[in-house]
Amino acid sequence: MTRMLRVVGIDPGLRITGFAAVDLPDGSIEPSLAEGGVIRLNGKDSMEDRLEQLHRELAELLDELKPDQLAVEKLYAHYKHPRTAILMSHARGVILLAARQRRIPVEHLPSTEVKRAITGYGHASKQQMQQAVQSQCQLAELPQPPDLADAIGIALTCARRMAAERL
Repeated sequence: MTRMLRVVGIDPGLRITGFAAVDLPDGSIEPSLAEGGVIRLNGKDSMEDRLEQLHRELAELLDELKPDQLAVEKLYAHYKHPRTAILMSHARGVILLAARQRRIPVEHLPSTEVKRAITGYGHASKQQMQQAVQSQCQLAELPQPPDLADAIGIALTCARRMAAERL
């Protein structure tokens, strides 16, 4: 029986968190998309309520998908918007906690690395990412919202890196 490696990619957010699962059979170098979607949080709820909802829904998702590896986008701070990075770190912390509670190893990927791996350009736009993911996964429609395309890109990048390391 062929062993399947499952990687879940997460694009953290406080309103929308994208997730995607890709499978990589032993001996394969190209992962296939198994599932993807978003966790929608109510921006009018308190930070505490959103984080609790994110943890609860992500925990259920991880229990269902049973990944061997989780990949999450690294935080970056822009000097013009330091508050954004601080707020996003709350969501990342919840994601890392849910993974740790399940003993799932975590890979931290910079967005520029993911964009370069998926589109060939480290500063690709949201639409370029969506189009590249649509093409590579042979999807009938553009993955919507962009957070979903980002999560798929994160999962694909991590799985491809793992496949290359096995060679």
